[in-house]
Amino acid sequence: MLDPLAGVGPVRFGMSQSEVEAVLAFPELSGRRGSGGGGFCTRYRGEWEGMTLIHGHDGLLAAVAVDALRGPRVWVDDVELVDRVPSRVREDIHRLAGERGVEIRVNFSGDPEVPAWGVSMGTEADCGPDGTRRDGLVTSALLCGPGIAEDPYESAPVIHWRDVDSSIPPRSPGVWPVIRDEERPQWEWTPMKQVGPLVFGMSPHEVAAVLGEQPAHREGAFPFWFWKKSGVWDLRTDHFPGAGVSAHYGGPVPLLGGVTVHGRTGPQLHYWGIALTGIPPTALDAAIIQYAEDTPDAWLRFSSSGAAAPADVQLSIGIARTGDTCVSEPSFYQADWEML
Repeated sequence: MLDPLAGVGPVRFGMSQSEVEAVLAFPELSGRRGSGGGGFCTRYRGEWEGMTLIHGHDGLLAAVAVDALRGPRVWVDDVELVDRVPSRVREDIHRLAGERGVEIRVNFSGDPEVPAWGVSMGTEADCGPDGTRRDGLVTSALLCGPGIAEDPYESAPVIHWRDVDSSIPPRSPGVWPVIRDEERPQWEWTPMKQVGPLVFGMSPHEVAAVLGEQPAHREGAFPFWFWKKSGVWDLRTDHFPGAGVSAHYGGPVPLLGGVTVHGRTGPQLHYWGIALTGIPPTALDAAIIQYAEDTPDAWLRFSSSGAAAPADVQLSIGIARTGDTCVSEPSFYQADWEML
């Protein structure tokens, strides 16, 4: 149960790591990661798996992130927050917020955020008991203490937990329109060399020139947080909503090494005669797997999320949200790009 702005279950905001572990009966630590400004994040195994405890620069607990699929059940009054259909949780939160007379906002991802409760909702891809991915999304939650509840995703502890060191992305209005396939531009691609008009090795200026627009949002990072004021910002990604693509850069001098085609609005591309953009993930997986089964010497690779892709062309298939469901969002990379 969430105790708004005070704690989650037995864990209280403002506790040190040792105090947290004492009330959790000294669980086995599965990981600890330092973050900018001296903060850190911890995760545990067993009963408390699926939670990330986010500590600020003072070492005190500032927020708890609860995974959609592995996290514990969390309630606010009679509303269950985690591992549910997003639109149903949104309806329940609006109802309860109206009954309690508290303000409800839309956060950066387009999900409900209630500062009075320290709740900011999110989503993750759903998957079956055997790990195969589904087409739906389920809810996750960020639960915050009083110091950061007013704007959690602009607070230092949460920024460093998400490893975000870039310009602020545009906020989603909470709707996710998808253009029809016949309205999408049709692009050709040459594996590991070119995606539509974008040739791997282009500079950011050349990418913008060939797309005919300037990036609406840029992402990057400083090499180390403590050099932020004097270090050189490293450009990683440019987003081009008009063209429906994002350009990924690598190297000491940023050069194009990857292209993500936006699942909702990007151009259509094919491989093995299979459309790759804007397709329900389960349908795309089935088509790729069936082709590989029917074709000698066709090999597949599977991502950590269970997505199938040809093994030899540096292609990965992610997802783009479409409300309670998602569609495919392919990414193409040059030969030496390390895909996760």
